[in-house]
Amino acid sequence: MAIIKSNPTSAGRRFYSKLATEELTKKEPEKSLLAVKKKHAGRNAQGKVTVRHHGGGNKVKYRLIDFKRSTEGVAKVIGVEYDPNRTAYIALVEYENGTRSYILAPAGLTDGATVESSATADIIPGNTLPVANIPVGTLINNIELYPGKGGQLVRSAGTAAQLMAKENGSAQIRLPSGEVRLIRLDCKATIGQIGNISQRIKVNLSLKE
Repeated sequence: MAIIKSNPTSAGRRFYSKLATEELTKKEPEKSLLAVKKKHAGRNAQGKVTVRHHGGGNKVKYRLIDFKRSTEGVAKVIGVEYDPNRTAYIALVEYENGTRSYILAPAGLTDGATVESSATADIIPGNTLPVANIPVGTLINNIELYPGKGGQLVRSAGTAAQLMAKENGSAQIRLPSGEVRLIRLDCKATIGQIGNISQRIKVNLSLKE
């Protein structure tokens, strides 16, 4: 993905940049997977302003993401969408029984591709399987801390962890921060790097400036 920089036609446009969106293939979200996201404008349960300067912004709805990937079987990718609630892109997938769900879109995932969640799934981006069945050295994302709770680690755009070793019922996983954590072998993880890699590049460039 490319970073588009604008011409310096004004002071506000001089350092403006945005990400190209050629990875996105679907514009309208799946209505059955939307939830209301209320705005509180800095107010507490009593309606009093406890945090100033909050409020306004675009009205958005929350996309229900399947972090657990508990549905066994093969699913077909229908489209890759933008999610206003996170930096990563999301992919709408449909299982053989007609069930649809959103998953975090790994890099390179396109319409028509298939993803699978099972203990015998192939080691290809988008597939989810227990850490015990993932080869050492594989890049992974959406990692569970507790079996069945759903992925909690490595979920933002452009990130990936690496499986370093497996011993004594635990796996050593190196996170994007460089920290090495012990994860139970029966926890699930998804193969590959999270998509929208340019988002991470854009953030790094802004920090350098």
